[in-house]
Amino acid sequence: MSAISAATVKSLRDRTNAPMMDCKVALTEANGDIEAAVAILRKKNASIMAKKGDRETAEGRVAFHIDAAKKIACLIEVRCESGPVTNSEHFVSLANDLASQVVVSNPACVTSLVAQDFHKEPARKVTDRISDVVGLIRENMKPARFTRLEGGLFGTYIHHDGTVGVLIQVEGATINDVALRDVCMHIAAKNPVAGTREEISQDVVDREMEIARTQAAATGKPANIIEKIAEGKVKTWFADNVLLEQPFVKEEKKTVGEILSAAGLKFVRFVRYRVGELS
Repeated sequence: MSAISAATVKSLRDRTNAPMMDCKVALTEANGDIEAAVAILRKKNASIMAKKGDRETAEGRVAFHIDAAKKIACLIEVRCESGPVTNSEHFVSLANDLASQVVVSNPACVTSLVAQDFHKEPARKVTDRISDVVGLIRENMKPARFTRLEGGLFGTYIHHDGTVGVLIQVEGATINDVALRDVCMHIAAKNPVAGTREEISQDVVDREMEIARTQAAATGKPANIIEKIAEGKVKTWFADNVLLEQPFVKEEKKTVGEILSAAGLKFVRFVRYRVGELS
């Protein structure tokens, strides 16, 4: 056959993002047939993915997707091997695609997610979409966990390096994007244990009260004063650990609960991911 033209190689590269030399080799093997060359490159990427599948993925980023019309949102953590990859164009795009996949297809778990038909290319699987990027970057990568929420309004915040992400679900007549983003940034910074007191188990409350009583007893004050001191300490613990009772980072004279109420929003729940944390 005639030599593969530079234009044909560029066309294949534009379509697959594969290195120029890989494109030329694939086209040569496919006798210039671009569709066959695409299949060859994808098969090669799948092989690379299989070989790298056992390598540790200690880095990664958090991504989100919101379908405001359907009132569905997702926060997902996607892992890779090295820090520089987390901000690469192809890995960021993959993380965003996986987040939207969760919203669209509602997988039960990570295993079922990667086995689904990819919503942007139904003829392919999600694992094929992942293998495309593995083939380009030559690192193991995979979704680690995700949370999908339905109903109400949503706000999000992703830290600039992608290592921390927050998704908040609220109810209200209209969305206040600025207030929700600010609250999400607060959650990212302060890492509350729970959204409301009701979410804290009684065992935890009892433990904190016992600690507070022990500390108060050391003051040598009367029993009735000790109880009041202990109650004050537990109230402070709630203010430190419960989102709606925490002083808002941008306006510490107000609580997060007051900020949301002023915006006409009722808190439902939040999800906070930091890359590398256990689910």
